[in-house]
Formats: sequence, structure tokens, C-alpha cells
Amino acid sequence: MTDTEATAPARVGVLGGGRMGAGIAHAFLLAGSRVSVVERDHAAARAAAERLGDSIRRSVERDPLLDAVPLGEGYECGTDVSLFADCDLVVEAVPEDRALKETALGRAEAAMAEGAILASNTSSISIDDLASGRLRPASFLGLHFFNPVPASALVEVVRGASTGDAVVDRARSWVQALRKTPIVVHDSPGFASSRLGVLLGLEAIRMLEEGVADAADIDAAMTLGYRHPVGPLRTTDLVGLDVRLGIAEELAAALGPRFEPPALLRAMVADGRLGRKSGEGFYRWNEETS
Repeated sequence: MTDTEATAPARVGVLGGGRMGAGIAHAFLLAGSRVSVVERDHAAARAAAERLGDSIRRSVERDPLLDAVPLGEGYECGTDVSLFADCDLVVEAVPEDRALKETALGRAEAAMAEGAILASNTSSISIDDLASGRLRPASFLGLHFFNPVPASALVEVVRGASTGDAVVDRARSWVQALRKTPIVVHDSPGFASSRLGVLLGLEAIRMLEEGVADAADIDAAMTLGYRHPVGPLRTTDLVGLDVRLGIAEELAAALGPRFEPPALLRAMVADGRLGRKSGEGFYRWNEETS
């Protein structure tokens, strides 16, 4: 199936309207889906709506061919999971916490139609573990988007042991409709991208911790020497240091001490230096550098 043949689902639900959830909603809106975003309370739902509205405005500024009116009318943000009742796909995009995700997935699934597909945007938690509590495990899989979602080219389609072949095929087609490249991986700790990316990022943090070089020079070693588009420390800032810490802890428990988070990472998270979203991580961030 080619990109031109692929079509996005008519209705998509996103559970969690933070930076990642809003990005996922934005991507499906651009592909022609109608999107319902559900948040934990009214204040969070209003913030999600503002976040998504700002994202749409920036897209229209970059591409004058886009029409802000249908995009702006193509989504709703609320607190009731009944908004998912007629969705073809619901993507859970809450923070990377196992208990939180299990609760969120249960809420979403209870409101969904029987033929709908449920996906988790987890970057490290086992899809099989999350599937064990599902009513319809054959209709559940991982869809691992990357931050920032509108600009990223990749989505990991994570297949659990119970995920149906048709579900994987539909998910791959939907990713193509977003003009992104799907890669299909079997469930394993960290899948493909997190396992490789986190290992490189942790080693870069250890090098900074040991005084091998400063952050900019460590990143330049990979961008200029190995043609990586973004260095590992800047990438960690974009992902969020708290998110990367959570993934590292998950992988360390599953794969051993090579994924043990460096003390510097723990200290920066404890200090609230989380990267771009807090304004400071390994770099200082503002609107101009974001």
C-alpha cells in the first residue's frame, strides 16, 4: 500500500492532551481525521485545547495551503471517555507510568466500540503486559510516536503476542496516511528505538558527568562525526529528562545494569531541569531555540 492509497481513520480518540497527545491529535487532524481528546479534568482539557489550537496556527503559518477553519472545527477536548464511543482508533498518551497507563487504557476500552483499535504510545512498557488486562487483546498494540510528532518521520508499530494481523495492517496503513514511516517490531523491552536511543543518551550523560566534554561538544561528535541529525543530549532535552529517566528505569529492570540511570540524570530530574518543557536541561530553552 502506498502513501496515496492510505487513508486515516475517520474518528480518532487521544487519551491525554499533553505535548505528545496534542502532537498525535495534530497529526491525525492534518490527515483528515476528526479527533476527540480526553483529559483528567476541565482545566487540563482547556490547556489541551489551547495547545492544539496553537499547534494548528503554527501549521497554517508554515503552510498557507492549509485552511485553519476545518482544522479548528475538527477536534474537541473534554473529560468524558464517552467521546471515544464512535472512534475507529484510540491512542493512550498519558505519562510513562505503568499503573497510570493500565488505568487509562481500562477507562478508554470500556467506552470504545467492539471493532475499534486501542493503542498505547508507550516507549518502553511491555505491550504484552499492558494487553494482559485488556478486554480485547487482539485489538491492542503499541503506536510509539516521537516528539515533536508533527515533524517526526517515524512511528513504531509494536505488535504484542495477541495482536491480530489485520490490526497491525490497519495501524501500518494509518501511519502511512500521516505521511510517516511505520516500522513493525515485536514486543520486547524498549522495542527498537528506545532501546538504542536511550543507551546512547545514557552514555552521553555519563560522559558529561565524568567531564569528558561539554554538552555541545558531545552532541557535535554525533551530529558531525556520525551524521546524526540531533545529538543525544539535545534529544534528551526534547524528549524530557523525566521521560528518559522512566524509560531507563524500566529497561534497567528488564535488561540489566547497562541501562542504570546516571546520578546526573536523577539529580537534574529532582531539580526540575526536565529539558525543553521546563526551559532548562542540558541546554537552556526559549521560544527562539524551541
